[in-house]
Amino acid sequence: MLARRSILKSAVGTAALASLLQRDGFASTGLTHFAPKAKRVVYLFQSGGPSHLELFDEKPELKKLHGTELPDSIRQGQRLTGMTSGQSSFPVIAPKFGFQTFGDCGMRLSELLPHTGKVADEICLIRSMHTEAINHDPAITLIQTGSQQPGRPSLGAWASYGLGSEAEDLPAFLVLISHGSGRDANQGLLERLWGSGFLPSSHQGVKLRSSGDPVLYLTDPPGITRDLRRHMLDGMAQLNRRQLQTSGDPEIATRITQYEMAYRMQASVPDLIDLAKEPESTFQMYGEEAKKPGTFASNCLLTRRLLEKGVRFVQLFHRGWDQHGGLPTNIPKQCHDVDQPQAALIQDLKQRGMLEDTLIIWGGEFGRTVYGQGGLQADYGRDHHGRCFSMWMAGGGIKGGTVYGQTDDYGYNILQNPMHIHDLNATILHCIGMDHERLTFRYQGRDYRLTDIHGNVVQDLLAS
Repeated sequence: MLARRSILKSAVGTAALASLLQRDGFASTGLTHFAPKAKRVVYLFQSGGPSHLELFDEKPELKKLHGTELPDSIRQGQRLTGMTSGQSSFPVIAPKFGFQTFGDCGMRLSELLPHTGKVADEICLIRSMHTEAINHDPAITLIQTGSQQPGRPSLGAWASYGLGSEAEDLPAFLVLISHGSGRDANQGLLERLWGSGFLPSSHQGVKLRSSGDPVLYLTDPPGITRDLRRHMLDGMAQLNRRQLQTSGDPEIATRITQYEMAYRMQASVPDLIDLAKEPESTFQMYGEEAKKPGTFASNCLLTRRLLEKGVRFVQLFHRGWDQHGGLPTNIPKQCHDVDQPQAALIQDLKQRGMLEDTLIIWGGEFGRTVYGQGGLQADYGRDHHGRCFSMWMAGGGIKGGTVYGQTDDYGYNILQNPMHIHDLNATILHCIGMDHERLTFRYQGRDYRLTDIHGNVVQDLLAS
């Protein structure tokens, strides 16, 4: 009996190791359900909730309605946050910034986004996103993991799990964070937002830092040579494999592959983040801020370099969009942070022949209210609004130069083609060759997926 049990454990352990080695970069192919339009994903996540009214969803009628009370027929008893639920008045505030027509498609975008406007023909603008969450943590957790409750794998982790890795010396999923120039750049970002949840931990996102070691503990301590490190890892791998044969714990296999990945990253990452070899024309394209580590512009340029090295999923978190007050003062600064570099990333990928198989996503966890927080003020603010907001997608599998969805004259309710967070994630997975209903992982007796029991692929967004 003991001998048979040992044989079974050994078989389980060996199978687990083989499976994880294939998924973690030791094999170049993923397990897509059908031919993908996109091989890689860039998620430009704008943390805090950018105002769709100022940026993407033009509402000319608001100029006439400015200062009037938001009708109950429009608000429809909506649940409000604690920041505005006690207000006795909900005055409509018209945006201070105008819109312009861009591209052959005639897309209307804010005058604050002139560079993004230049790539309007590559963009599919979604004006009918919606979510149930009204506060930051549940909202950002929902859009990243498919659930308002912590503990589920992130979108990037699911993509890594499904696609595998093309890079031998970098993880499949990398995360970069920048702090906006606007006043409110303090919205928290917890590492579980790019975590692997109950998936093998090899699929969690690895955060690259802008100062010190790019990855914690990347540098060997004094006295540890490269040869000595190699010898130590070989010895540790032997011990781990022995334990794997005994216990069959797949996390031991993950640990083996992660140690190997860390060793390779010690050689690959320092060269990767060194932008000194980029020509001056690159910085003219992305902007001078690209020369400053940790900026959104620098992270966009670094993203292109990561994609060239075979990284499957790169997520940029840009903080500072939570504008409860001082929105007219702060939103131009936030737009200045992101406008040129995100347009440059699209142009750069296109000129390198990579845009057609790279999916780019832009958006935050919700939008902002049409009424002013704190009443009618010159330097007004807007509260959280999940009932409708805007995002955009571009690149692999997406129909550029199009607008999807429509909201009412107040930018408060959806009139046409609503698109839920689960629909967004189902569509993202479809672009990378994944059926969101079949990409599952069994945990605690049930099969889980990113979209839970919801979601539909939005075919109107997809290129033919």
